[in-house]
Amino acid sequence: MSNKTKSILIILLILVVDQILKIYIKTHFMLGEEVVVAKNWFMIHFVENNGMAFGFEFGNNIGKYFLTIFRIAAIGALGWYLSKLWKKEVPFGLVLCFSLILAGATGNLIDSAFYGLIFNESHGVVATLFPASGGYNSFLLGKVVDMFYFPLIEGHFPGWFPIWGSQEFIFFRPVFNVADSSISVGIVAIFIFYRKYFDDKKPEAVAPVAVDEINEKSADESVEQ
Repeated sequence: MSNKTKSILIILLILVVDQILKIYIKTHFMLGEEVVVAKNWFMIHFVENNGMAFGFEFGNNIGKYFLTIFRIAAIGALGWYLSKLWKKEVPFGLVLCFSLILAGATGNLIDSAFYGLIFNESHGVVATLFPASGGYNSFLLGKVVDMFYFPLIEGHFPGWFPIWGSQEFIFFRPVFNVADSSISVGIVAIFIFYRKYFDDKKPEAVAPVAVDEINEKSADESVEQ
């Protein structure tokens, strides 16, 4: 099986799992509802966000449009670069990393682009897929569904701690989804395992060539003399 085929299958698998889980949460949970999976450290907690990965926000509707358009451009660039990698002799691990990032970005884009059209609001009710009354927002203004919550460590900052003194501390506070995880794993793996692949090796390659050219030129000049 070629790198291209494996890459496409991985992208499709992540998208299917991501969307099935999001649709299930959206159609079975009210906003803010949670289920304890493992006491004190793992919960399914339904939240929605208007912005970036891990629940970070990015402005109002104008910011939402900007972010969604940026996502589309980024996905296009990622797809183009990944198609180049398919044609090169590169480790499959590198192809896998970019496949994970592309799948995650596409998964969250689907939420942003279409969820406002195909779901009603989840405030105080369980949402319906394709409600008769219509969706809760327009195209590109949907909210991203998040559900994984890992409050591994809870406590309070010391009173002397700058800015957050005495405030509640939770690690890991952000709620995220499969797409967020896919993006994060892909990026971290690139930095850990494939950073050298992107090192600029041109100066190292040019130097020997330049020396060879100088030597050849000197030899030619010696022959002419």
